[in-house]
This record gives sequence, structure tokens and C-alpha cells, in this order.
Amino acid sequence: MLSRERGAGHLSVRSVPQTPLAGKDAPMLIAVDAAAPEPLYLQIRNQIVAGIATGQLEPGQSLPSVRSLASDLGINLHTVNKAYAVLRDEGYVRMRGRAGAVIADPAAADRADADASAQVKMEDDLFKLALAFRARGGARGQFLEAAAAQAARAYGVMEDAEAAPRPAQKRKAADASSAQGAGKAVIPQ
Repeated sequence: MLSRERGAGHLSVRSVPQTPLAGKDAPMLIAVDAAAPEPLYLQIRNQIVAGIATGQLEPGQSLPSVRSLASDLGINLHTVNKAYAVLRDEGYVRMRGRAGAVIADPAAADRADADASAQVKMEDDLFKLALAFRARGGARGQFLEAAAAQAARAYGVMEDAEAAPRPAQKRKAADASSAQGAGKAVIPQ
């Protein structure tokens, strides 16, 4: 069941609505920030992918309906629908008609094509990041060091990597007191 909560654990100084999404051990918080440069649907997509990667969301687990998640986040339902469509196209989520969206099983045979195209896209995106880093005068070693630190952070190898703010987080924290966000949502247990 979806519910709205307010309380501790916010990354910003303002209190915004939350929706619980059922997680493995604890509810998973979904937060969107309308002031962020990243589109809202990508913010939702990225947080669900992170939940799958960390095991907070497991194969077969249902996601909230488009309408209820949009309502709890205070955003347009087409934004959530677009996030779910991107997740479906990338193979992270399966749509089950009226039953809604569920987390896909990574071992399922129908994910093979999606995984292959996702791998190609990730490698292309990584190449573009490397080119942008080089164009700004960065050295190959510096890029590899930064990429390794982020990979360690993604795989939970370095606990301090999560505690240390990234440069983008420092800028966002400075702007957070003046920016207005759309909301936060939590996947209930």
C-alpha cells in the first residue's frame, strides 16, 4: 500500500511527500527534484535501476501503479509512464497488463536481447564520457581513476565513497535550499 510520510533521511532541508516501495530489507525511497537538470522520468528510472542493482528491488516484485506513484510524487502520470516504458525497453521491468509493472528476472531468456543492446549503449555512453573528460583536458589515468571509484561505489566496495559527496552533489547541496522539488516516494515492504 502506498502512503505519504515525512521525516528523517531527507537529503535536502525541505520536507516533501514520500511513497513506500517494498524493498528487500527496508522501504526504498524514490525522490524527484524538479529543479534538477535531469528529467524527472530519468530520475525515477535511475533510482529503480539502483534499487535493482543493490537488491532493494527483487525479480517479480511489483512496482506501484503509474497513477499512484505519480500522485504520491506530485508529478504528471505521463512522466511515471515514460520512466516505466524506458525500464521496460531496457529489460529491467516487465509489464503485466492490468497487474502493472514488475521487476524482471535477469536470468530470463527474453532479457538476452535487451541485455546485449543495453551493454552496447552503456559502452557507447562510457565512450562519450571519456571523450568529454579528455576534451576538458583530463588525462586517461584520471578518467580511469574516477571510473574505478564510481564502479567501487556502485558495487559497494568502498563505504567511504558513498559518504564522500561527489562534485555534482556539492553543487546541488548549495542550490538545495533555494530549489523546490516535486517530491519523494518510497516503495513499501
